[in-house]
Amino acid sequence: MSSLQVINYDFQKTKNATAHRTIDYDTNDLVVRRGQPVFWVLTFNRSVQPGDDLKIIAETGPSPSVQKNTRAEMALSSSSSGTSWSAVRGPSSNNTMNITINIPVNAPIGKYKLSLQATSGGRSNVSSLGGFIVLFNPWASADEVYMSNEAERVEYVLNETGLYWFGNVNNYGSRRWDYAQFERDILNISMAVLDRSPEYRRDPATDVSRRNDPIYVGRILSAMVNSNDNDNGIVVGNWSGNYSGGVSPTTWNGSAAILRQWIRSGPVKYGQCWVYAGVLCTVLRCLGIPARLIINFQSAHDTDENLMIDEYYDEFGKSINESADSIWNFHAWDEAYFTRKDLVSFYDGWQILDATPQEPSQGIFRLGPTSLKAVKEGDVDKPYDTPFVFSEVNADQAYWVKYRDGTRRLLYSEPAGVGQLTSTKAIGSFQRRDVTDDYKYREGSDKEREIFSKATNIMKPPRTMSRLAGRESIMSRLADDESGSGFGAAAPPPEPEFSASFKKVDETQVGEDLKLSLTFKNTVEKAQKIKVNITANAIIYNNTPVKDIQTESQTVTLGPKEEKSIQLTITYSKYRLAITPDNMIKVAAVCVDEQGGSLLVQTVVTLKNPALLIRAIENARLDKTSQVDCIFTNPIQEDVPESILIVEGSGLMSGQLVVNVPHLKRNQRVTIEFDISPSKKGDRSILADFSSKKFPNVKGFQTIPVSS
Repeated sequence: MSSLQVINYDFQKTKNATAHRTIDYDTNDLVVRRGQPVFWVLTFNRSVQPGDDLKIIAETGPSPSVQKNTRAEMALSSSSSGTSWSAVRGPSSNNTMNITINIPVNAPIGKYKLSLQATSGGRSNVSSLGGFIVLFNPWASADEVYMSNEAERVEYVLNETGLYWFGNVNNYGSRRWDYAQFERDILNISMAVLDRSPEYRRDPATDVSRRNDPIYVGRILSAMVNSNDNDNGIVVGNWSGNYSGGVSPTTWNGSAAILRQWIRSGPVKYGQCWVYAGVLCTVLRCLGIPARLIINFQSAHDTDENLMIDEYYDEFGKSINESADSIWNFHAWDEAYFTRKDLVSFYDGWQILDATPQEPSQGIFRLGPTSLKAVKEGDVDKPYDTPFVFSEVNADQAYWVKYRDGTRRLLYSEPAGVGQLTSTKAIGSFQRRDVTDDYKYREGSDKEREIFSKATNIMKPPRTMSRLAGRESIMSRLADDESGSGFGAAAPPPEPEFSASFKKVDETQVGEDLKLSLTFKNTVEKAQKIKVNITANAIIYNNTPVKDIQTESQTVTLGPKEEKSIQLTITYSKYRLAITPDNMIKVAAVCVDEQGGSLLVQTVVTLKNPALLIRAIENARLDKTSQVDCIFTNPIQEDVPESILIVEGSGLMSGQLVVNVPHLKRNQRVTIEFDISPSKKGDRSILADFSSKKFPNVKGFQTIPVSS
């Protein structure tokens, strides 16, 4: 009898990919999810006889071993095992046999090689059977990433288009982000992210064996999406306002171009928080971990984990670097959904992961996974990085003025300013869903203050030397310091006898003059004069000042109980060369009455870009070419040279389209036409970026329905 050999194998890709919800991956490989059966057909050179002994071997990673759960040997049997690798023999006809492979829910994710060992008459031979890619499985109830709600699984695993918000808490807008997790090459690149990590390079066999754990995988990815720590990670951060040598972070519309550039030529320049969050969300969803992007307005960066943010200004209201703490106008991170087997089950569910390199975690720039429930309950002793996330959403603030003689004065403290309008994309729509209540109890409530006190007590010394116990410790810093640190007078400063606030401005477009109103109200029955020092700076979104725009001083005279407003105009000619791609201008006023009472009043204005319109000229159909155009009108009284249009959209286009736009005269309208060739049905998103020196990163997006 001749030896038994495999002459053909059929992975039944369409059948398996449909059952495993992986049909959208644009790859030649079979992609499956652990915890589900895989159906397979083998064709032999002859019929299988009773004396033939068949064993299927599955291996992943270098040096695969049964002990490390990276090698499985499966004898063909008549029944499957629900908890381990198994191969079940199905119906046979002639030389063909149906086989069902069970992949356990604790299998490491990754690329598996399969082989068949056939032993006949004492002789053995091994045939290669190709392989498949195994992912996490949110549809399998025993998987650590399981989600019970189908609408949530569709949104957080299968949806390719996201939404994020930008601006500031009083003036924000939204943009779409193309996750593109199913596009050509993205799955292989996502696997390569893991394979290029320091953990893999240090001990590849152990690293691969730990890829069954979403906690481990999430922590690796949060480090590898940034390029810090000399790990050749994906994105290079830049918050300077100068993006020479790369592109402005606001240029990007999605993850695919970034990931493809990284795999070709290494770390990509440049990114900021929403870019890190968008790329990380792509890789998480691609690997099967449910994920969503979160935006937190008034987001604190607490460098010393004292749950307090100190901000310093000079006498003119200009921000000065006396503290490494800061409040970002907004910050983006991700939540991933899985159980915490390293903690009790109470902490299961959404876990915060942040790839933006802010502070090192165990010596590496990464964050998380941090249990969302631990943050809300103030359990800042739980791994990983819970104190930092707690501060991002619920730190207290202290505002100081530093005078020319070196003394410092506390203007006021604010327990409720941090962590506002925490947002994510709503399920099934491009609407904002507010998740602030998931991160903290209602601001200012007894429960919220109780949780803050609890967290502060956990963070007390001796854990760090600089922990503060709340606002009482702020006031203690006003006392005379015998060591000469110069924090000012022993007595607290006098309370100001007036109030002041900036009036919310009307929406202002780039190219228009910005007009602000600062309103004062005398709170006493006597006239008084108030000295006002005002500074306007161009900033980037994390509140870093990039360039001064203007500084001025005024004196306001108020009668008893009088209310009066002063006007401030910042002309286009003054800010045109200072404005950053974030379009943000910060205006701060230090106001001092005759008794020495002081107020710091500030506002951030986000200027609006002109519109970029996208329209489909004809109905889009699957696998048919159709035409779309972009329309832009130059709204300013200046010519706009050297513009570039970048267009992309998963399922509509293969990669990015880059168009050089001709010189635009003042008020000129231009229409750029291009083709799309839809490869997927349903509602697809097209995203465009129009950039020039006058208008960096004007965004446009449109939903394109694709029919069969």
